[in-house]
Amino acid sequence: MNVVKLHLGKAIAVVALLISFTLPVVAQELKIGVVNVPVLMEQAPQARVAMAALEEEFQPRQRAILAKQTEFKELSDKVQRDIAVMGETERRNAEKELRDLQREVTRLQTEFQEDLNLRRNEELGNLQRSLLKEVQDYAQAAGFDLVVGDGVLYASTTVNITENVLRAMEANFQAAGN
Repeated sequence: MNVVKLHLGKAIAVVALLISFTLPVVAQELKIGVVNVPVLMEQAPQARVAMAALEEEFQPRQRAILAKQTEFKELSDKVQRDIAVMGETERRNAEKELRDLQREVTRLQTEFQEDLNLRRNEELGNLQRSLLKEVQDYAQAAGFDLVVGDGVLYASTTVNITENVLRAMEANFQAAGN
């Protein structure tokens, strides 16, 4: 019986000690914010500039692919139109030329897509690092104790600071001379 009283007394003392430590934390008001990262990634001026630069970088290759596709279509139409009057050797040569051109178009498209994806991922990584820094700078300057992003299922408008961070990013973008 004394052992039970001793353990019960220790448990009560531990609970009382825990409560005394948590009361100051509960009494202290925390400033918490939520950021919608996908909205920032989509609407930040830095994102628009990065995507426009990628488009400009890859536009010449895209035009070259379109030219090859046009060349293939024109040759294919010519072969279809003239196949009835072609000799056997001429027909085989035309079919070989079409296959070679089709392979080249496919190769160009594949290389283009792989290179574009690689560069897009690089730019998105840079953008995410920049965005994280912007959010941290804003949160620190505005006195937030906690800012959460991904994984939030609901956030009321009182804690959602996405628009504020976006305005700060736009201001920093303008201040940088972009």
